[in-house]
Parts: sequence; C-alpha cells; structure tokens
Amino acid sequence: MFRPCIDLHDGKVKQIVGGSLADDGSTLRTNFVSEKPAAWYADLYRRDGLVGGHVIKLGPGNDTAAREALAAYPGGLHIGGGITVDNAADWLEAGASHVIVTSWVFREGRIDLDRVRALVAAIGRERLVLDLSCRRRGDDWLVVTDRWQNFTDYAINRENLEMLAAHCAEFLVHAADVEGLCQGIDLALVERLAEWSPIPTTYAGGARSLADLETVTRVGRGRIDLTIGSALDIFGGTGVTYADAVRFNKTHAALS
Repeated sequence: MFRPCIDLHDGKVKQIVGGSLADDGSTLRTNFVSEKPAAWYADLYRRDGLVGGHVIKLGPGNDTAAREALAAYPGGLHIGGGITVDNAADWLEAGASHVIVTSWVFREGRIDLDRVRALVAAIGRERLVLDLSCRRRGDDWLVVTDRWQNFTDYAINRENLEMLAAHCAEFLVHAADVEGLCQGIDLALVERLAEWSPIPTTYAGGARSLADLETVTRVGRGRIDLTIGSALDIFGGTGVTYADAVRFNKTHAALS
C-alpha cells in the first residue's frame, strides 16, 4: 500500500536526496521545494483517506509547519524528527497518531534499550514507531542516525527486528543510499524486511513508478508499505501521479 509523506526543511515541504543533509548544509541536494504549506498536503491526505503517512522534521525551524499539518489531519499522521521522551506526548497531543524515533534511542552508535523502554512507559508501545533507516555496508544494512550521517553498529536482521518489535507498533525504514534518487527501490532490502519483520513496516527510498508500488506490495506479502516522494507529481516528479497512488490503495483495499 502507498503511504504519503511530508518532509520539512526550514519550514518548507521539500524532497531531499538522502544523506545529503549535513549540519552545515554544504552538501544539501534538493529535488523539490513546494510553494504549498504542509497543512495543504495533510488536508489532501485526509480527504483521500490515506492513513499512516509521516511528517519528518529535518532539522530545526519546522515545528510550526509540523503542528499545522497535524492540526489539518488529526490522528492521521505520524511525526518524526527530534522526538524524545520529553516531547513525545506533546506531539501526540498536537494530533499525531504515532511518534517516530531514531537518533534519541541510539547513542554512541548503539541501541539504548533503556530509552526505548522509557518511551514505551511514557506513551505506550502502540503509539511508537522506530525509524530504522539504514545504509548498506558490505553485506549488511546498518541503521544510520543524525539525518543519516552516522552509522551505528545495529544491523537490519531477523533477530534485531524481532527484539525491537516487542517495543513498538511499526518500523519505518528509509534506504538512505537510494532515497531521493528515483532510480528504483532497494529490492533486496524490501525482501529482507518482508522475511524478517514481524510487525507492519513502511519502506521508503528510490521509488520511481507505480510498478515499484506493485512490487513492494507483492514482495512484502501485504505487510510492507511504500512511501513515494520525489517521483510523485505533487512533489514535482514525473514517475507516479498522486491520483494513481490513491487509486491503487482503493483498488487493493477492495480486493483485500
């Protein structure tokens, strides 16, 4: 199934090439900057009945736009970017259905299970999404943090996914090596996620056509959803029309 997104940078809806967002902005590669506010996209997703999309705050200066998006579609979107145990409940109260957490639960390149448990105690497992966005190193996909700049030692594998699944409702996995390039999905990673993940998982990265959505839905055995960003016409892309993505979901839901 198709899951929508709203990526925010400097308060604007943008599509950015994965891994190019450094702290000083020197390597930033941007595919698209929208003239429309985040709330416009959130309202569009609400009207079309799309659920489980994510709003990602890429750095500072995005809180106002994020809150406006959540207010436009209360209970319909996940929120990620700078989420900690101290502010998670506030974002849920602002209208997010789930919070997405990455960097805060990884410290010095390792998973901090005490922090994971603290989040579960604060908001409940059913409201937590763990972002395991990754980059390939050798034969492994390793989780990356801090806007996908820093590698951890945490590999995407069956054992690790099963362990973390006990603490969250879903996984979000950006394939950072192909994110924003519109050159095709990392099919090997999708196949592994379908095989190893015991909970719903959204994959993002490289989608360029409706065929990619069909492939992820088929290979994912109905448990892996796909986010399409830069290829989507509402983000300036030419590979997939938003109308076709919405139609795919409706057709798939009817068949199911």
